[in-house]
Amino acid sequence: MDFTDVSLVALRVFREVAERGTFTAAATALGYTQSAVSRQIATLERAAGNQLLERRREGVALTDAGQVVLRNAATVLDQIDATARELAGLPVAGGTVRLGWFPSAGAVLLPRAISAVRRTHPAITVTTREGSTPALVRALRAGTTDLAVIASAPPFRPPDAESPALKLETLAERSLRLAVPTGHPLAAHDSVDVADLRGQRWIAGPASSSELWMGVWPGLDERPVIAHTVRDWLAKLQLVAAGAGLTTISASMASAVPPGVRVVTVRGGPQELRRTILARLPGRMTEPTALLAAALRAAALEVNPPL
Repeated sequence: MDFTDVSLVALRVFREVAERGTFTAAATALGYTQSAVSRQIATLERAAGNQLLERRREGVALTDAGQVVLRNAATVLDQIDATARELAGLPVAGGTVRLGWFPSAGAVLLPRAISAVRRTHPAITVTTREGSTPALVRALRAGTTDLAVIASAPPFRPPDAESPALKLETLAERSLRLAVPTGHPLAAHDSVDVADLRGQRWIAGPASSSELWMGVWPGLDERPVIAHTVRDWLAKLQLVAAGAGLTTISASMASAVPPGVRVVTVRGGPQELRRTILARLPGRMTEPTALLAAALRAAALEVNPPL
């Protein structure tokens, strides 16, 4: 095993593959060919004397040796990046926190937390990235994100099976809601029965599994009619306001709905609970990271006061 000749390029490519989950996605993100990514990974595996990635049909997974290399590669690359920033004269005193968030968290929770940090600790820089929960978990493992606001649904399993287990803190747990146009018959009451959702038109976007649609009420006993396919939650709500269909919504987004949308609860069937979770790698947080985590907790309490 000889790491003396391992290049920073190989380490960056390895971290990108670990974060993106596939060679193809990493190549696209880096602007490389897939064969170039494969060569860098092969070079790193030869230097490590171990297989670092397990190739699977759906992507790649880190081996035990890969987790060791990734953990140390993230530290080295962060130090190199911090050195480059300091040499460039960029401010470093306050520190930078890298935050990942799942789409609907960006409507209310994220702006409140960042605004609070900017107001009380202006020297801290917060950078953010939107992503699905699986992508954000990979980013935490890869060391490219310090904190992640992720979503979870029953039975509330851990977001991955890697070791060490992520530190998870529930920021909020609320029932899923339904957004309907104010002129729709279902908007006449505060709650509707799940049976009333049969035959409705839905505004939804594909989830991580091709069998699921984000925006359709879970557990419908029929094939849903998808009238509009949309990933952005605020765009979904604007389409609801236009009378184009129905969509699901987290309780925390109720304050962000545009005019023309009414938020109602759904009765009957299993209770559709959703958790908003703050995730990070175990270990002591830096002071800027801890301050942002505290701001996210406070914002979650504002948006989701105790019942």
